[in-house]
Amino acid sequence: MPPTPPFSFRVTCTDGAARAGVMTTPHGAVETPMFMPVGTQGAVKAMTVRGLQDAGARIILGNTYHLWLRPGAELIARRGGLHRFNGWPGPILTDSGGYQVFSLAERRKVEETGVHFRSHLDGSAMLLTPERAVEIQALLGSDIAMVLDECPPHPSTREAIAASLQLTGRWARRGRARFEAVRAGDTDGPAPTTPGQAQFGIVQGGVFADLRAESAGHLLEVGFEGYAIGGLSVGEPSEVMYDVVGATTPHLPAGQPRYLMGVGTPADLVEAVSRGVDLFDCVLPTRNARNGQLFTRLGPLNVKNARFAEDDAPPDPECGCYTCRNFSRAYLRHLFVAGEMTGSMLNTIHNLAFYLDTMRLIRDAIAFGTFDAFKAAYLRALGTRPFAP
Repeated sequence: MPPTPPFSFRVTCTDGAARAGVMTTPHGAVETPMFMPVGTQGAVKAMTVRGLQDAGARIILGNTYHLWLRPGAELIARRGGLHRFNGWPGPILTDSGGYQVFSLAERRKVEETGVHFRSHLDGSAMLLTPERAVEIQALLGSDIAMVLDECPPHPSTREAIAASLQLTGRWARRGRARFEAVRAGDTDGPAPTTPGQAQFGIVQGGVFADLRAESAGHLLEVGFEGYAIGGLSVGEPSEVMYDVVGATTPHLPAGQPRYLMGVGTPADLVEAVSRGVDLFDCVLPTRNARNGQLFTRLGPLNVKNARFAEDDAPPDPECGCYTCRNFSRAYLRHLFVAGEMTGSMLNTIHNLAFYLDTMRLIRDAIAFGTFDAFKAAYLRALGTRPFAP
């Protein structure tokens, strides 16, 4: 068997701060910028693997917290890892589980050791440490594993953010040490299901640019294969988020991938790319699809509205996805009103295809040196004004 290729990333071209690149993983290469559909419990809701591939997905996200609690990381490892378990042949990124734990405000307690919490399934006591987060993701066998971080709520005081930032830095060192031990074959821990797994650090710091720079500095001292920007899109205005992203990316290495976690709308993707971001994930395209909202090049379309009851047009006449080639707004509205699961599936196919095609257009614009013009036209069509980087 040939050796597993290592993780790598290279920038192939730039246009201002926007950049296109190629990220190589043990399960294949990914052109960036790229959007990652969210597969919370090992599956992207209302999508099959074939549907994801047809929509243009090249990498998906798995949720460590949910898979740890059910069916269990050890069970998945015995099945050959998450790729074999869910049938997805391409790269997978797994989060650390930290965000889900921190969202259980009434069920958890943060300490230096880690986070004590009670399972949302059966109330059992659990402990998630930086080391345990590494071990779970090694068992899952993702291509990219995230470190455990603390994600403070918004709004938080500068003092609270600064204290949290220090804790995140200490956890990052512990998580990296455990990751390197597991990768080196430490017999006290699990063997990685995917040799060549990479680990990303997560920059925190709230809306304070100087704290973001400090957090990035801590992570660079530790050293990771890539870096994420966390703790955004949690209630702050869009222009504030864009300012924070624009102030953070210059502190991250130019030769490594940059991942903006949990973001966002189509406009957010374009704005963040213009500030040097390479990877994205968000539940919006799948969640909104199940609620009857379709993303189009002229803005969102709420197909559940009565005015579409006899509309024979496709959801987006400029889209070439399976849904737009074969079904009308009238039919999709009927499926939504009737509560048919097929409606959620067709809506999700379109929304993910729209997001992924947006990323393709972004990559093309960067390659041709026309990104600024593309951005202006794209946001104008959506009815959104661009923000200056």
